[in-house]
Amino acid sequence: MLIYLHAIRSGRATLFGLGGCVLLLALWVSVDWISALPADVQATYVGRESCAKCHQNQVRLWTGSDHDRAMELPDDSTVLGDFDNSAFTRFGVTSRFFKKDGKYFVNTEGPDGEFQDFEIKYTFGIRPMQQYMVEFADGRVQVLRISWDTRKNEWFYVTPADVTDERIEPGDPLHWTGIGQNWNTMCAECHSTNVVKNYDLETNSYHTTYSEIDVSCETCHGPGSVHVELAESNSLFWDRRHGYGLPQVKDAPNRVQVETCAPCHARRSPVYPGFRSGEEFLDHYDPSLVHQGLYHTDGQILDEVYVYGSFLQSKMYAKNVRCSDCHNPHSLKLKYEGNRLCAQCHQPGKYDTFSHHHHQDAAATQCVTCHMPTRTYMNIDERRDHSLRVPRPDLTVKLGTPNVCNDCHTDPNETPEWAAEKIRTWYGDKRPDDPHFALAFDAAQRGQTEGLDLIRKLLRRSETPDIIRATAVDLLSNYRNTESDRLCRQAFSDSSPLVRSAAVRSISNVSHDRFVKELVDRLEDPIRIVRSAAARRLVQDATENAKAEYQQTLSAAISEYLTSQEMTLERGGSHINMAALRKALHKYDEAQESLQNAIRLEPYLSGVRGELASIMEQQRGDPEEIRRLREVEVELMERDSRLIPSSPQPHYQRGMLLYLLDRHVEALQALETACELAPNSFDNWMALALLCEKEQRWQKAIQALKNMNRIRPDDPRVGALYQQMRQAASQEDK
Repeated sequence: MLIYLHAIRSGRATLFGLGGCVLLLALWVSVDWISALPADVQATYVGRESCAKCHQNQVRLWTGSDHDRAMELPDDSTVLGDFDNSAFTRFGVTSRFFKKDGKYFVNTEGPDGEFQDFEIKYTFGIRPMQQYMVEFADGRVQVLRISWDTRKNEWFYVTPADVTDERIEPGDPLHWTGIGQNWNTMCAECHSTNVVKNYDLETNSYHTTYSEIDVSCETCHGPGSVHVELAESNSLFWDRRHGYGLPQVKDAPNRVQVETCAPCHARRSPVYPGFRSGEEFLDHYDPSLVHQGLYHTDGQILDEVYVYGSFLQSKMYAKNVRCSDCHNPHSLKLKYEGNRLCAQCHQPGKYDTFSHHHHQDAAATQCVTCHMPTRTYMNIDERRDHSLRVPRPDLTVKLGTPNVCNDCHTDPNETPEWAAEKIRTWYGDKRPDDPHFALAFDAAQRGQTEGLDLIRKLLRRSETPDIIRATAVDLLSNYRNTESDRLCRQAFSDSSPLVRSAAVRSISNVSHDRFVKELVDRLEDPIRIVRSAAARRLVQDATENAKAEYQQTLSAAISEYLTSQEMTLERGGSHINMAALRKALHKYDEAQESLQNAIRLEPYLSGVRGELASIMEQQRGDPEEIRRLREVEVELMERDSRLIPSSPQPHYQRGMLLYLLDRHVEALQALETACELAPNSFDNWMALALLCEKEQRWQKAIQALKNMNRIRPDDPRVGALYQQMRQAASQEDK
């Protein structure tokens, strides 16, 4: 019995002991869970070596990739070009590439036109070309236009996209020593990790830094110090505040992953510094829409727009497809070769068959041949269109846009009409994306009346991609009437910030109290690009009373907008934008200083001197200096009209300047040319009408008024001007 009681007591003690241990363990686990890093802890960059301790496979895949070799120091293992006293000649300029004392050099024409030996400080890329960079004393790093074709193993010259076969002189912004080839501002952010530009406006110099020379782990995943600290701790859990210390990218929705890649794979303008993976892309960048000059009217790539704007147009993006569904995120290679890549989602039995592609040739049977055609940039760099569209030769017939069928079928009888008939025969009359947005865009770009109705219908289609709807709203600025403003006001509350931002830019009437209040509401929009756009419109176009009433809300948004411009202080365009804002705020001295900075930095820019002259005239500045500025501006506009003869803008601006210089006959000719080139521009016809009135050319003035009425039949200014001219003409007859 005593033994039995002792056993019971012993068992209880054991249970109590075990219970105590469990309690202590639970307490320890609870404390471990509750313990957390401070909420305001700031992650810093730790470098690839820290990542490689645990993520060896990812680093192995990344090694040798385009990201790894985006930028490197020159040595025998990284330099691919021929530096064995090789030479390359273009337009009589012979550049020589050689080595000396283990370093790489080029002897070529410098910024002053004199030949010098320049040391190669960095290499840039590996496929399909390698470029070479030279550092100057002011911290400026310039990219040579002469580059190495890594496929043909030969030197070639990278011709600017908008330049024909002509010599680029020193001093030209497109010369290799000009701003167009400047690494610090044009390239660095997307070829290295944690780039800080450090531009000094006063000295016009750079002190650019980076934490790693190439596109490394933390470019995409963000600074890793918090993650490393948590991984190396003895905790059982990741941090309850900071998770595992990095943004969730791998299993995130497609928008998050696409926007992680977008800063370097989009045509965009910076809006606010410090973007990190997982943050709202549109708080930091303003992507280009599907505009003329960048894209074809139907959304196909034209200029160097990269991938983001195209992919947003695609049905793939709408179906939640992500970059990593096709590309390995570390090696950047395609996950599969050939049509197997598409077969991840699309049934081969339905699509990888003759009944679908109707071709026998191996290349023509590849999905990407018809759905992702290439365009060549930088002379030799073929890039695929990521809008993943169906071929539309019928749009070629209607609008002149390119189509992939006639890229291959070039016999005289194989016309776009022939190709369109083939498509109709194979797939039927109905196209899944009809009516195509290109028809609305084309009409709106021309300012045609029917374009407004087409845009209205386009905006009603729920399946229309956000970037297409935003472009449609942006094109409403070509109308500026009651109906276009109504559509803009509807778009103020759209779910897409791209659309809201476009609406703010496009609405014409911001003087009405109701419109002002709706714009003021956008100053508190959750997305920064919308707030900045609203601030700019209100400052420039709202009444002084409205600005005063909403000053506090407006000031914060103005500050954000100025921050976006200060990110590119080395560019004249930023100073022009700041000048416009400061002029609207009646800060005329600051506006003049901004314009003078623009002239100092980029003296070849047109439009700056004319605006400076206007402000100086308003402030009763020196008349001789004002006239000199306008005369120089006229010369720059003449240059622009020669360089881009199809553009009406240089002729319009030149005409206005010539009028101010009392050269009315020349002004009349320039404005007539502007109207011929842009027959649906209300402003061009108005300028011509007013000048004809001043010159008492009543017949031409009345014709200009008729065109104004054709474009905007409900604009009250047309009738008022007509009555004014009739009265003036009758007074003259007396």
